[in-house]
Amino acid sequence: MSYVRRFDHVGITVADIDAVTAFFVALGLEVEGRTFVEGEFLETVCGIPGSRTEIVMLKAPDDGTRLELSRFVRPDFVPGSPAAMANELGLRNVSFEVADLRAAVEWAAGQGYGLVGGIGEYENTFRMAYVRGPEGIIVSLAERIG
Repeated sequence: MSYVRRFDHVGITVADIDAVTAFFVALGLEVEGRTFVEGEFLETVCGIPGSRTEIVMLKAPDDGTRLELSRFVRPDFVPGSPAAMANELGLRNVSFEVADLRAAVEWAAGQGYGLVGGIGEYENTFRMAYVRGPEGIIVSLAERIG
């Protein structure tokens, strides 16, 4: 028996929700909604009494899985490790298929976001690279080549 019906979204807590939203919108995602959440529901789910968050929900052009960005208004956020490498425990990366990997990497570099390593090729099927995006988020970009 499977308990999962579908993959709904990935959530990332950020400090500067406007800057991170702008990065993902420029990459090609669309803002689906933006709101504040507080009260019993949030306190129960996240286990932080008195919490309030601002949430931006982003969707890909294919209308598939969403990306939820949240910023804690209260309490203040706790800094993470913005230089985390791929072997550090936790969320490893957010991955997107792109039409032109080199163009996407050049765009990211122009925005001040560099490669974690280099551009690799997997079995003549995909070309892929990790970009260290805003707030240290590793954004995996992959281009189908085969």
